[in-house]
Amino acid sequence: MSHYLKYGEEEISHLRKKDKKLGAVIERIGMIERRVNPDVFAALIESVIGQQISSKAAETVRRKLEGLCGMDSKRLNGLSIEAIQSCGMSMRKAMYIKGVAEAVVSGSLDIGAFSEMSDSEVIEQLSALKGVGVWTAEMLLIFSLNRPNVISYGDLAIRRGMMRLYGLKDLSQDRFNRYAKRYAPYASVASLYFWHISDPGFEW
Repeated sequence: MSHYLKYGEEEISHLRKKDKKLGAVIERIGMIERRVNPDVFAALIESVIGQQISSKAAETVRRKLEGLCGMDSKRLNGLSIEAIQSCGMSMRKAMYIKGVAEAVVSGSLDIGAFSEMSDSEVIEQLSALKGVGVWTAEMLLIFSLNRPNVISYGDLAIRRGMMRLYGLKDLSQDRFNRYAKRYAPYASVASLYFWHISDPGFEW
């Protein structure tokens, strides 16, 4: 069964009311379906796998690793770093993945408690892990935990989409934060549209 990011008329109406330019683009594009992975551990491992490689290559590596451990934290933690690396990744990335599994198995990272944590608390916990930065944590918030109000300044495509929509040559963190407040509490939905707008193939 496929899971998709949940949003509807309430979120759309809010964004259209708060931002006419974004509203016009939403009207033009319509609803965007983006898959989410409710298995937080698997989603976290997949995000580390996907860093700095194409989505096609990442999918090949993910399938091989899943074949070895079923994306189960205990089984993954039981693999050697060499076995993880043999799925088609660098030694450094294999070490990061093993580190994530170790943190979950030891309880130093309590994924089950994420539902009780704020966005900033989840980001703090995840970005403390080697190989997991703020951007990866923000993507996990959107595409695994279904958090509604996440937009990432560290995401180049989002910034590019915003600059294109508003006709900007650059975008400071301060200005970005002002826009983010405008989209709240539904910034995750705004993110979907900025990714779409950033595609050079998208025409007004």
